[in-house]
Amino acid sequence: MFRQKHSININGQVFTLDKALVMGILNLTPDSFFDGGKYFTETEIKTRIQQMIAEGVDIIDIGGMSSRPGSDEISIETEWERLEKGLHCIREIDANIPISVDTYRSKIARKSVENFNAGMINDISGGTFDPEMPNLVAELNCPYVLMHMPQKPKTMQRDPLDKNALKAVMDFFYRRLYEFQQAGAHDIIIDPGFGFGKTVEANYMLLNYLERFHIFDRPLLCGFSRKSMIYKQLNTTPAESLNGTTVLNSIALSKGCQILRVHDVKAAKEAVFLSEFTKSQVNQDW
Repeated sequence: MFRQKHSININGQVFTLDKALVMGILNLTPDSFFDGGKYFTETEIKTRIQQMIAEGVDIIDIGGMSSRPGSDEISIETEWERLEKGLHCIREIDANIPISVDTYRSKIARKSVENFNAGMINDISGGTFDPEMPNLVAELNCPYVLMHMPQKPKTMQRDPLDKNALKAVMDFFYRRLYEFQQAGAHDIIIDPGFGFGKTVEANYMLLNYLERFHIFDRPLLCGFSRKSMIYKQLNTTPAESLNGTTVLNSIALSKGCQILRVHDVKAAKEAVFLSEFTKSQVNQDW
């Protein structure tokens, strides 16, 4: 009902988004909220990559700097050192698997695209932390995930958005999409930024009104995976939040989400499969 006709071109591979894609998370950080420090050696990194590929991942999203609430910014040199190792491991295993680089720095994004054929940029700041990002995205002509976050991770939960969250996020997208369009960037994916500078209640309000974001006529990405909006409500931990993640992923799919960003690829692929199978029964003659 809410699915719109979209496609994205990642290094010549055209994804029509008739069926939602699963973006698997590869965190090369020591301090991420769920899997920080798990993927440090080349062996650990390659094992994670091979697992995601075996489970049917569509895009690998690799990040070298934590964006958990309260996290500190690291140097560009440290971020690149981490990413370079991970990108090298991905390309050793698969030369063609689509790569999304999770960074808000245009210099890091450029090096990832030019040196390792990364095909997507995933920017938690929506281009607000680096003014060169819109021009770079236009120049590279690659898909770009424009996410909403009101402040940097260090301070974003000190005064989180609450009842005004929907208006704030919608206004943000109007402004930022205009800036990117003016620069000549067009292949933009929007992400409401669940868990970034918002109260738990605001996160669920945004999910409840997710259909409203289709007004922008852009592919919609959602990332709930094992976040505090799940485990705080269930009084559990990130490690115990897979079931809750799958529930929210399924709700988002029913509201037209076209890309799921997850730690658990197999569970997300199953949610996508069952969601698509359910929709296929709508016009069946029973």
